[in-house]
Amino acid sequence: MVNDLVADALTRIRNASMRRLEATKLLHSKLVESIVKIFQEKGYIESFNIIEKDNKKFINVILKYDDNGNQVINEIKKISKPGRRVYKGAKEIKRFKNGYGTIVVSTSKGVLSNEIAYKEGVGGELLCSIW
Repeated sequence: MVNDLVADALTRIRNASMRRLEATKLLHSKLVESIVKIFQEKGYIESFNIIEKDNKKFINVILKYDDNGNQVINEIKKISKPGRRVYKGAKEIKRFKNGYGTIVVSTSKGVLSNEIAYKEGVGGELLCSIW
């Protein structure tokens, strides 16, 4: 059994991207679904859909590659870990990788990207970064 579904999802996406797979299957949770939705909005993945099989839910993620077949995701990292949570205020969440990357933040207004969290003036737990 997996304890940290976010870390498992990020690892599955990273491994599938490195192997140049078309799609990967993640274990479903509302948090993982909202993170994948942000990845799709920012253009790191092509699309995703939710599959229910034997009363278990999975998220099928279609990965995205550029015209040359190179992976769009350069690096994907978990920031907050179960043993060490990382929290930042609204003013500390500005830009990541000079605007080329995205940090996913769990706030009181839901799971947001760093740009939206900064605009709305809310801080929270830094879940992961991607660029």
